[in-house]
Amino acid sequence: MRSIPVTTDNDRYKWIALSNVTLGVLLATLDGSITLIAMPDIFRGIHLDPLLPANSFYLLWMILGFLVVSSVLIVSLGRMGDMFGRVRMYNLGFVIYTAASLVLTVDWMTGRAGATYLIVFRVVQGVGAAFLLANAAAIITDAFPVHQRGMALGINNIVGVSGMFVGLVLGGLLAPIDWRLVFLISVPVGLVGTVWAYLKLEERSQPRPARIDWPGNISFALGLVLIMVSVTYGIRPYGHDATGWGSPRVIALLATGAAFLGAFVVIERYAKAPMFRLQLFRIRAFTFGTLSTFLSAMARGGLMFMLIIWLQGIWLPQHGYNFSETPLWAGIYMLPLTLGMLIAGPTSGFLSDRFGSRWFATGGMIGSATSFFLLALLPTNFPFVAFALILALQGASMGMFASPNRAAVMNSLPTAERGAGGGMNQTFQNSAQVLSIGVFFTLMILGLASSLPATMAAGLEAHGVGAAAAARVAHQPPVSILFAAFLGYNPLAHLTGTHVLASLSAANRATLTGHSFFAHLISPSFRTGLHEAFAFAIGACLIAAVASLARGKRPERDPQPRTAPHPTVALASAENAVSSQAG
Repeated sequence: MRSIPVTTDNDRYKWIALSNVTLGVLLATLDGSITLIAMPDIFRGIHLDPLLPANSFYLLWMILGFLVVSSVLIVSLGRMGDMFGRVRMYNLGFVIYTAASLVLTVDWMTGRAGATYLIVFRVVQGVGAAFLLANAAAIITDAFPVHQRGMALGINNIVGVSGMFVGLVLGGLLAPIDWRLVFLISVPVGLVGTVWAYLKLEERSQPRPARIDWPGNISFALGLVLIMVSVTYGIRPYGHDATGWGSPRVIALLATGAAFLGAFVVIERYAKAPMFRLQLFRIRAFTFGTLSTFLSAMARGGLMFMLIIWLQGIWLPQHGYNFSETPLWAGIYMLPLTLGMLIAGPTSGFLSDRFGSRWFATGGMIGSATSFFLLALLPTNFPFVAFALILALQGASMGMFASPNRAAVMNSLPTAERGAGGGMNQTFQNSAQVLSIGVFFTLMILGLASSLPATMAAGLEAHGVGAAAAARVAHQPPVSILFAAFLGYNPLAHLTGTHVLASLSAANRATLTGHSFFAHLISPSFRTGLHEAFAFAIGACLIAAVASLARGKRPERDPQPRTAPHPTVALASAENAVSSQAG
């Protein structure tokens, strides 16, 4: 594979690279969300009730397994792209991703065996996605001149982020036809992308083979996996507690994960060929850009789940939609968010190429904080026009931040370190999304646990349910109620049980299982949890704005020549170039 060290403005290859890499990133992010809406159909297809306490493991790992594995591997695979060729690693990712998508469609098993099969190959699919995401930004940066990277990375990044929301609609359309279609749809697109990538993508970096840092890779992977696994147990109940954060298992997982990450830092400081060069954090634009990435992802990572639960569990039923219809319509009603991102992302990326990323990224985070504040002011049964406008503002703010920030981070890196540096930035983003889900769900669960049991017991008894049965339903873990609403089940019909409902009068049965009873019942408690989650998001956005402002002024050129003789020299020159202009 030939190396081409110079990029020119009229080079047609850059558009080929951008098109293919954007397709790969779209597939990778779309599959992170397409199963969310399809989950009820998937579990019905394999004959497994996801809301039984014994099956919550399968539900959580069907949702989070893809994100966890892609987060863990991105840094290592980005570093391997620097060592062995970014295009080579990216192409391999397309192969793995497409093959796993095909295998997922042929699950012949049912019950827990069928769920385990899907989780395993979702993890394999996540490995392929990690190959794609780890090297995508570096391939674009290699292909485009510095004054066009904001626009190019903006298109790529915003299409990737919007893929998460497009996946919601696509999953809602395909899953009712056949749940296997949510995986099968990726196969022909993946095949086209794979062939296209192998035929057209060129290696424009200069691979520098080195020894693989096995101690660093293993310690980093174990640390991150253990912490993310602790999140899945933390949002599940423990004993009489609504969450499991105080359980010995979660504490042990967090402590062990932190110990492995501490060991990783020590190993990387002394390794001859480290997986990630910690010295990159001496580059001011990279450090504060990556910190901003992490905080913005913490703010928005759980937002999608909260909006889905808000729409599916409360707003849509109050407006006459059956619970079985709410997953698809929740995705449709969230499209203003995607539209805002698609408009603002490339535009802000283009403008940041001319005027710098600092104020665009900072303004984007301030806009996001404002939109969270406005969402908190809405009543739970909101007017849709106001909701849509706030979502559009949130999407535009995300796009205004994401594109310039990614361009600034990638421009700050020496050429030889773009794979590892871009991978680390992506890892911070993906890891923050998983952690954000844990934080948002925890705050929501605590808000529900404070008042929902008494409210639900009183509401059920008022409509003929016996005190014992009402108490049993009311003391179901709040996470079960959230998951029921999230998956498009009628929570009261599902949790009360057919034998209790059969004993009620027709009028009471119709009321309890109707569109609006559960929505009115849960609204006050849900609002409490929602306000706490939004307050956390506002704080994260404002800190991200400060971090973004602290990045300094933009470098006007690449931080090193494209033909730099050695990574150490390149890193030193990058630090000097960025520091001299950081202000």
